[in-house]
Amino acid sequence: MSDTPSPATGRLTTHVLDTVHGTPAAGMSIALYVREPSPDGCADGRWLLLRSVTTNADGRVDGPLLQGEDFKPGHYRLIFDVEAYFRGRGTPMPETPFLSKVPLDFGIANATAHYHVPLLCSPWAYSTYRGS
Repeated sequence: MSDTPSPATGRLTTHVLDTVHGTPAAGMSIALYVREPSPDGCADGRWLLLRSVTTNADGRVDGPLLQGEDFKPGHYRLIFDVEAYFRGRGTPMPETPFLSKVPLDFGIANATAHYHVPLLCSPWAYSTYRGS
């Protein structure tokens, strides 16, 4: 038996469901950010873009958003472009929509766990939870 710790096995995934049409939200743009620690340790650090992705036909991303060495404890933000998605579907919306981009800020505490962050959305409402 080795004293070397095993590599992190955790991962971050997401899934978007369109509650207006009752379908997966195919073609929605999502940006993933991580918050850098502040130099003084007191104030929040700045947000750094890690990657931008688009959901597939199942409303999912092809593969984990983070995994392996990139999957670390910290503060993260997913930004879902709800307005562009629903406009692209031809969903009637006012010129100034109620929801444009939906930011979800969350923390990862365990680098060996699976963090699944789904979004259920319409142009007027959304909900999320920590899935499995």
